[in-house]
Amino acid sequence: MSRPTVVVAGMGDVGVLTAMHLAPHVDVVGVGPSPGLVSGQELGLRLSDPLRWSRDYWVPYDRFRRLDGVEIVHGTVDSVDARDRTVAVTAADGGRTTRSWDALVIATGVTNGFWRSPDVADADEVDRRLRAHHETIGAARTIAVVGGGAAAVAAAAGIAARTPTATVGLWFPGERALVGHHVRTWSTVRTRLVDLGVSLHPGHRAVVPMGADRADIGPGVVEWSTGQDPVAADAVVWAIGRATPHTGWLPDEILDPAGFVRVDEHLRVPGMPHVFAVGDVAATDVLRGSARNRADRLVARNVRADLAGRRLRRYRPRSTRWGSVLGPQDDGLEIFTPTGHGIRIPRWAHDRVLRPWVVSRGIYGGIRD
Repeated sequence: MSRPTVVVAGMGDVGVLTAMHLAPHVDVVGVGPSPGLVSGQELGLRLSDPLRWSRDYWVPYDRFRRLDGVEIVHGTVDSVDARDRTVAVTAADGGRTTRSWDALVIATGVTNGFWRSPDVADADEVDRRLRAHHETIGAARTIAVVGGGAAAVAAAAGIAARTPTATVGLWFPGERALVGHHVRTWSTVRTRLVDLGVSLHPGHRAVVPMGADRADIGPGVVEWSTGQDPVAADAVVWAIGRATPHTGWLPDEILDPAGFVRVDEHLRVPGMPHVFAVGDVAATDVLRGSARNRADRLVARNVRADLAGRRLRRYRPRSTRWGSVLGPQDDGLEIFTPTGHGIRIPRWAHDRVLRPWVVSRGIYGGIRD
């Protein structure tokens, strides 16, 4: 008896883990625009130390042991036919195919900055982008980071820690940054930013130029709708959190007004049998938390249960963000609980225990050298 086929559209952070959980039980076809996992995590480390970032967050698919049984298609999904249960796929070489599925997982993510792109790219192009962004930051004397979320905060901290000759500022619209986190988290992070020499500018709401959510880092002038004088910088990092979901290939009737995929409490897409959505693209809650709360394991279980006619489990979103904010630093990693308390992991424990054992082996099931 042949096994059912599940297509995972989008092979980023969540899509890769979902495919891994499914692979022992069904035939999996994963479709992604890059030849490996190009993570959207840890923007600060990506900009300030791309070699270290690449070691952990830019991983070719053939290095993941648990993807050995997964068919990887380097390309994009262009359309879906729910009645025939097929998707149209355009490969990186321009070839077009139609793939059949018994279940479909939508994990195509969002664009909310230059570091999360839906564009098809080969390994050389990924490396070129990483190198270009790092070199632009390294050559700048003044750097303006615009945004109040974790990505903006981490970018400012990472750049300031590793570019001591530059003047780094963080501009954000509210009285504090990290408004989705516990206030205690911001208090701790704020002290860290000040210690690193980052100048903080609350109450600055930027006039966002067209395409700023995908604009590369470069010189520019930032204007403010809140009335302050414009700010010029050698390098402007737009990290405003304006998320554009990669859902142009999906029918409008399954999308909410902002273009995110509607899902029920089981992460199923209403009106499309055997179709699920997970990650930033799924309209699960205000924080779209299924991208960060290990919902990859839940959705994989529910896909299998749905195909077998078994009971599905509910997804329960969190009300606040938690976890790492600044990412790996020279002195280690700090993880914040939902109550805002920080747990510090020393650098040696992060490098020798957390990454190789907890992440590489525990979460990913082994990554080849």
